[in-house]
Amino acid sequence: MDELQQQVEENILWLSSIGGTKSGGITRLLYDDQWITAQNNLKEHFEKIGLEATYDEVGNLFGRLEGSKYPDETIMSGSHIDTVVEGGKLDGQFGVIAAYLALDYLKNNYGQPLRSLEVISLAEEEGSRFPYAFWGSKNVWGLAKKEDVLDAKDIDGVSFSEAMNKAGFDFKQSTDRRTDIKSFVELHIEQGNVLETLEKSVGVVTDIVGQKRYTVTLTGEANHAGTTPMNYRRDAVYGYSQIVSQTIDYAKTLGDPLVVTFGEMEITPNTVNVVPGKVSFTIDCRHTNGQLLELFTKDMENIMRKVAKENDLTINISLWMEEKPVPMNESLVEVIKRACSEAALDYHIMHSGAGHDSQIFASFVPTAMIFVPSIKGISHNPAEDTTICDLTKGVRALIATLYKLAYEE
Repeated sequence: MDELQQQVEENILWLSSIGGTKSGGITRLLYDDQWITAQNNLKEHFEKIGLEATYDEVGNLFGRLEGSKYPDETIMSGSHIDTVVEGGKLDGQFGVIAAYLALDYLKNNYGQPLRSLEVISLAEEEGSRFPYAFWGSKNVWGLAKKEDVLDAKDIDGVSFSEAMNKAGFDFKQSTDRRTDIKSFVELHIEQGNVLETLEKSVGVVTDIVGQKRYTVTLTGEANHAGTTPMNYRRDAVYGYSQIVSQTIDYAKTLGDPLVVTFGEMEITPNTVNVVPGKVSFTIDCRHTNGQLLELFTKDMENIMRKVAKENDLTINISLWMEEKPVPMNESLVEVIKRACSEAALDYHIMHSGAGHDSQIFASFVPTAMIFVPSIKGISHNPAEDTTICDLTKGVRALIATLYKLAYEE
């Protein structure tokens, strides 16, 4: 095992221990104690390798290596450290680890860059604690709005602002955007099985899928399970089951790359001898084509309203996340392809089926992504894994790319 490979393995083990669960997964949610510990420890690591480490108002962490000739031109890399509940050891945090190891490698082997290099550990991406995704990257670019999260609460009833203030952070007072960032490159696990199937160690991403997320509430009438005849019931779970079945069947007829997922569900009252009077549930829809995603979700909303009417249920449909498909910067993609070729790294051109912070950055600066394989395509799961060999090849691809962007004229 070479030195870089050993560093990758040691740092993943270290960071994964913060928020580690009995199942072998990680639960590290925005502004919780594990998140605070991870960000503060990363700050110490950044400073230890000679980076200038700072937080912004909301908790995004930056580690900066100043450029010698063009200090006001910043090449940035990184990702997020928050996880889903019982998540894996690589999603998000691998991109942060890879970025600061890449900066350390470049500094030690090539000295000060011409352009400034910066690693960013974003505050949040997943939307797992509060119903708001991309809090970190949206704050970088002045897109986050206080009113969007002011009334948000987590599953324990803790408000967004309460959690943020307790962690030592606050809302930004200004929506000013940085003008020095010239490129953003994010290294991430694929979270699918394309690269593994093709036996490729590196993926060069050309675009990111669009997403729409909903919270839906069906309300009927809770009643006695033994004395309420079937034809007289306003059963919210029955309506929910029809919505799930009809929507998924419809999605299958349309085919790939469309995907739809019914995730979280809460039944009220949740007991064996009462007809359920209310069901709240979430829906996640994704497609690489924005127009087709819009058409599908409109049809899905019509299916839900029709089912509710047929079952004498009221329905509330809340669309709380809408992200359009995002192409990566063509010139930057070409830089990554050249860097991989020169480093003798066999790569595959592909799109991302998952959302990433890069889709927020891409609206403002040239942005691109590098993927490494996911074993069996598993992600958002304690079983999430990638071979140490492939992880290290991903870091080498990032090093080669950042060298071209920051060290070459």
